[in-house]
This record gives sequence, structure tokens and C-alpha cells, in this order.
Amino acid sequence: MKDNLSVMMLSWEYPPRVIGGISPHIYFLSKHLAKQDVKVYVITCDFPGAPAHEVVDGVEIYRVDSYKNPSPDFATWVYLMNMNMQKEAAALMRTISKKVDVIHAHDWLVANAGIGLKHIFRKPLLVTMHSTEIGRRDGLHTTAERMIHETEAWLNYEAWKVICCSEYMISHVRYVFGLPNDKLVMIPNGVNTANYDGIDLDCSQFRNKYALPEEKIVLFVGRLVYEKGVHVLINAVPKILSKVNAKFIIVGSGYMKEQLLNIVRSMGLEHKVLFEGFMDEMSLLKLQKCSDVSVVPSLFEPFGIVALEAMAARSPVVASDTGGLSEIIEHDVTGVKVYSNNPDSLAWGITKVLLDQEYAKRIKENAYRRVHEKYNWEKIAQQTKCIYEKVLGEYSKSFWA
Repeated sequence: MKDNLSVMMLSWEYPPRVIGGISPHIYFLSKHLAKQDVKVYVITCDFPGAPAHEVVDGVEIYRVDSYKNPSPDFATWVYLMNMNMQKEAAALMRTISKKVDVIHAHDWLVANAGIGLKHIFRKPLLVTMHSTEIGRRDGLHTTAERMIHETEAWLNYEAWKVICCSEYMISHVRYVFGLPNDKLVMIPNGVNTANYDGIDLDCSQFRNKYALPEEKIVLFVGRLVYEKGVHVLINAVPKILSKVNAKFIIVGSGYMKEQLLNIVRSMGLEHKVLFEGFMDEMSLLKLQKCSDVSVVPSLFEPFGIVALEAMAARSPVVASDTGGLSEIIEHDVTGVKVYSNNPDSLAWGITKVLLDQEYAKRIKENAYRRVHEKYNWEKIAQQTKCIYEKVLGEYSKSFWA
């Protein structure tokens, strides 16, 4: 087995392009793999102002021209982006002095490029499934959704190993795609705790930007889409306000924003629910540290990175008892679990935290310790490197080698 591995990661997002949780996942994973002497190349989409090639923390990033392709719809854009990604990645693999050992594709959006490179260079393909279309949409209802599902199935079929971030996701992917147990690997997501530990902050002063001194801050961070359950939180607001004086801060954007605004207006609670949209990283870190409770009311959640971030920020967490969240949160120990898609249950959990300061302090300190012990990126990178080495060992004995 070679001492120094070389990995090519494919992703449609990487900082400063941040659409969801894949971007920070790849940033921190690649950074910590590089610290463990793994040579990492990241092939991703271009972004205005970002260089086409740069080295960050020992990781080489190549950004593919993806915005100048004329495309009538998103699916066509993805197809054209994959063609460009495969072409540029193939050219890179032929020119770099360090031979690439493993191709690691993240989600269906880079499926075509990953599968193509696998067969061109006869290298093992690993896949991290961050989510599934069936899970996101609660079924398949349109031609576009079925196309995405079939692409996911093809990608999983072609993969040597499929990495999932929770035992729930392992079970879900096994069921949806009919995969054998020995093809699936569970490696959890992580959080960069140093981001939160390094902030020197006067919360009483910072809070004044969002709430009155007598108001508690209830924080939601995530995309404003159905599966994230933000509508459940909005419907729980009147029940919470009947017992606690609070301000609700909604951070994120998505297709449900106008619908949610209309619900808030119909309740006459515009002064109690603030939609902040996109927020820069430092402001969000400060808001997470200063919030009285962080809410993760998801209906479908493969993992729940927002819950981990809140735990690292020492913000008490109330989360749906569903998916990966059920594994992250231990009820009454590191957070509060509530019934999914149930405003009454969510209101109960949030009120419980806001009215009992000793309880809130205990669960947030337990959660902070749990994050440091289990969800640190150094350990996650070690687990990922071990999978790379195992796959290469199997590959070396195959007819492909």
C-alpha cells in the first residue's frame, strides 16, 4: 500500500460557492485529508471572483467554466456542466505528476463526470450520498424528479463504495437503490468547532440588532423548502408566544419564502418573525452563539449539520425525531426531540427550553462535549482515508488494476 494517496473530488459546490451542506463538507474533509498526507484535487464549478486554480490548505482546487453554457433548464445545465467537468478533470489527470488513485464524487450533480472518469482511467469511484431525490420530495412526482432518481441509481451502481453520513441514511439508500450491505459505509458529518471557540463576543450587545432585551431568540437556519420544515415552526409561533416573549429569526432562502411571509402576515406577527435571508459566516456564527434555542424542524434530514453547528455554538437544540437528527440528538441529554411535522410538539419543545434555564444550560454543555468527542473533522478524515486504503487494496487485486 502506498504511503501517500491521491484523490480527485468532484462537486458542483465548493467555497465561495455555497448552496447547501456539501460545500463546507468538502472544504473541511479535503483540508483535513491534506493534513494526513493525502493529495487532494477538488474539481468544482466556477464562481465570480474566484480563481480558476488555487491551493488552499494544501488542497488543489480547479474551477470549471460552467456558467457560459446556454441551457433551457437545470437538468440541461447539469449535463453540460458535467461534460466540462469531465473534460477538464481528464486533462488534469493526464498532466499531473502525482497519479490519481481514487475518484470521489459527491451527489448526483457530478454523476456523469465521475462515472466517465472511472471508465476512462480505470480507477475506483467512491460516492458520498448526501441526500436522495425520493427523500427530498417524499416520493417521485415529476419527470425531472424521476430523471434525478435514475441518475442517483446509476451513480450508486457504478460506485465501489457508497458513503453515507448516518445509519438512517445507510438504511434509506439501501432500500431506495437495493444496494448490498458491503457496499455501504457510514462516516458522520462534522463541524469545525474552532470557528465558534475563537469568537470573543458580548451577546447582550449583539442581540440588540435582532431582539428587545426581554425577548428570547429562537433561531432557524436552513433552506426555505418543504423538507426543512420551516412552515412547521411558523405554525408553532402563536403557541410559543402564548407562553414566552420571543423573537423568531429565520436565516436562509428558498422557494417557500413568499408563502411563509404570507402566513406570518395573516397571523399579524411580522414584528415577531424576521426573515434575514442569506447571512455572512461571521454574523451567523455570532447569532448561533447568542440564540436562546436553535430549531431544526426537518421532515427529511439525512444528517443535520445545522444541529451540530448549534451544538458547537452552545445553543440548545430542539429537533425533529427523524432521520440523522435522531442519531445526533439524545433526548434530554444533548437536546430535545419532538415529533416531526407537528407544530404542537415543536412548540412544547421550544417552550420547555426557553422556560427552564438550568435544563437549557445542561443540555447545551452536554451537546458541546459530544460534538468535540464524536464529530471532529480530524477523526472523520481518518475514517475516510481508511476507506480509500481499503478500496485501493481491493482494487489492486482486481482485473482493473
